[in-house]
Amino acid sequence: MKAIAIIFARGGSKGLPGKNIRPLGGKPLIAWSIESCKKSKLIKNIIVSTDSKIYARIALRYGATHIVYRPKKFSQDNSTDYQVLKHAIKSLKFLSYKFIAYIRPTTPIREKGVIDNAILSFIKSNCSSLRAVHEMPESAYKTFEIKKKNMLMIV
Repeated sequence: MKAIAIIFARGGSKGLPGKNIRPLGGKPLIAWSIESCKKSKLIKNIIVSTDSKIYARIALRYGATHIVYRPKKFSQDNSTDYQVLKHAIKSLKFLSYKFIAYIRPTTPIREKGVIDNAILSFIKSNCSSLRAVHEMPESAYKTFEIKKKNMLMIV
């Protein structure tokens, strides 16, 4: 059973510039996800897809095994996960794997074993994909959206 992890880490975040390498608990945000993957017994390679040489150096320092440099057209605000994943897969033809774990760097704190448990749950299922979710702390009925003239409206 061969699994790889792919972590997307675009350097051009506008909302919080440099968010994937900002320090959290003494190390860059992306390092947390890489280290979680390194603890996995099922993940054999940790790939970081990025458009930044700085991000790539940091990822390698913390244990990423491969870097996929993505072109600008896949590093835009409107670039989809599907486009980035498809590009990464085409770039990884030299790797042998059966499963891909898409690990988000913006979810840095993971309980021990959660990645392996997710992969095993996926393998046992009859599904084509698996997505991690968590229960909302409040009812969705308390969710609002900002509409015209900065007015809050119930969704």
